[in-house]
Amino acid sequence: MIRRILVPVGGDSVWRSVLEHAATIARRHGAHVIVVHCRTRPEELMPYSVPLPAFARETLRKQAAELADQQERALREELHGVAAGLGLKETDAPDGREASIELVDEFGSIGDIVKHNGRLADLIVVAKPDRDRNVGSNALKSAIFLTGRPVLMCARAGDADPNLGKRIAIGWNGSLEAARAVAATLDLAAAAEAVTILTAGKGELHGPPAEELAAYYRLRGVSAEIRRFEVRHPGAALLENTVAAGASLLVMGAYGQSHERETLFGGNTQYVVDKAEIPVVMAH
Repeated sequence: MIRRILVPVGGDSVWRSVLEHAATIARRHGAHVIVVHCRTRPEELMPYSVPLPAFARETLRKQAAELADQQERALREELHGVAAGLGLKETDAPDGREASIELVDEFGSIGDIVKHNGRLADLIVVAKPDRDRNVGSNALKSAIFLTGRPVLMCARAGDADPNLGKRIAIGWNGSLEAARAVAATLDLAAAAEAVTILTAGKGELHGPPAEELAAYYRLRGVSAEIRRFEVRHPGAALLENTVAAGASLLVMGAYGQSHERETLFGGNTQYVVDKAEIPVVMAH
């Protein structure tokens, strides 16, 4: 069951659209959304290359701490109104019967905080990175590679589709990453009204074909249809066929090649990360 959804919020994050996507999933599953505000420690903001007297360094430290406190208070106040508008009950003691939310304030880098909180989350929701501005990549990379949990990447702005998750597409090539994505999203598939398996070519050598995945789903009460596509450009084809199938969410394995290799030379996952205009759930 999806009961715990993590939404990390840091200095390089946008959170309204992300929270709306998380809330849509939470309402469907009665889940608890934990918004973690990632705060930088004041001492980490000190200029190390410039010698300063002790009193000046202490003054800067206090100013940095006050600024962080102001940001946390502003986020908490804004979150109250947004949570009410999204139908989320504010509580730190969720009962699992209704969608709820809480705000947690933690010191540390976005990577460390995602690792700490994400490993016991059923779903991590982050914004799509903006590579041109070098914004958001750390949150997505940390969530995918440091938690072992499924990661929902959504648009940085705009409203969430109210039908998010009703119809989902599964990118399948028989790989280890695809198998982990399927296993990590069984609850999403069970709650969906329609599941479409997207597959191309022969898939991975010795990997199970789409027909076996469909049989795997049937054992769990999920009826899935198979949609085949040409393999000229798998990343682009996955996005195109997800939309053509009427799905509001794509589930796929992530980074069969290394993140660094795909970032430098391109790859199917990196293409989806860069080009997706629909929410995508990834697992590595």
